[in-house]
Amino acid sequence: MLILCSGCGKAASDSASEYDESSYEAVTSASAESEAAATSQSETETEGESAMSGELLKNTEDLSEGISSAETAEEATYCTSMDEVLNVLCPAEISLKRNDAAYGNVTHIEYDSTTTGCKRGANILLPADYDTGKSYPVLYFLHGIFGDENSMINDGNNKIKEIVGNLKAEGLIDDIIVVFPNMYASSDPNLTPGFAPEQIAPYDNFINDLTNDLIPYIESNYSAMTDREHRGIIGFSMGGRETLFIGLSRSDLFAYIGAIAPAPGLTPAKDWAMEHAGQLAENEAVVKNTDYMPELLMICCGTKDSVVGKYPLSYHEIFDRNGVPHLWYEVPNADHDSNAIRSGLFNFLIRWFADK
Repeated sequence: MLILCSGCGKAASDSASEYDESSYEAVTSASAESEAAATSQSETETEGESAMSGELLKNTEDLSEGISSAETAEEATYCTSMDEVLNVLCPAEISLKRNDAAYGNVTHIEYDSTTTGCKRGANILLPADYDTGKSYPVLYFLHGIFGDENSMINDGNNKIKEIVGNLKAEGLIDDIIVVFPNMYASSDPNLTPGFAPEQIAPYDNFINDLTNDLIPYIESNYSAMTDREHRGIIGFSMGGRETLFIGLSRSDLFAYIGAIAPAPGLTPAKDWAMEHAGQLAENEAVVKNTDYMPELLMICCGTKDSVVGKYPLSYHEIFDRNGVPHLWYEVPNADHDSNAIRSGLFNFLIRWFADK
């Protein structure tokens, strides 16, 4: 059903194609990439998803390594290059609130951005037992186009607090701080996101705000570890595109890099909305500083993504051609939605802390 590769040179399907204008307009206008408004979700997952994932924990021989005893293609796929079985869905036990887990608290902060000359906002998810006497790994989680610092954490469908808390309760990850920035780093308060090049540029400018302003603020005001091995970055859609650009450009800062349904524009591309000049030429899509190779570079996308289409696959193929080691997989039946987000976050975190 799915092919999973990491620099193995085997493509999962056809080359990238343009995504459909009508489906993209429907998604963005109705939900601003499923992120603009906070929503709530029943505590019970759909029957189909539970059937796929409900037995994972008791059937897993070594979940911290991502090795599952699942026997069906719907539950897991085998990756020869990574020598592992990867569970393509976030297990129900990991995405639901439980009595045996503690969930962190979210606080909103403002920081001065020398990059933009403005005050900018971010949300911080702290561990439930946050202790200033300890130091914690930090994950930066980037939103999609039209979103802001509230989009990812306030959307209850994403189950971010639950996934982080439950993985900690299972002993699969350490306590972490999760930072949700506003990725639109514009110096012009009147400029708004859109599909013109000048409206996209502030997203590409976020790398400067992140490295010059936000990371120093977090590490000065919170008990954050400051080495690259304890710093990760993950993003959805436009946030996934920027995550790849930041990760390739500043692997000296981030050892763990994850892109969920990354949008076009990392490399030159043309879709119905605009022509993307590309942040990097295709042959430049490599780790800039090879002295600091990522411990994990992961890309995933839903098999039914109606928004970014085959562009995530195209990044996988480019990385293969350029010899960039990475993990690529597809989430069965997921659209540009929280099913892909939950899967990506789950697989990213358990690999980050696999050797803890």
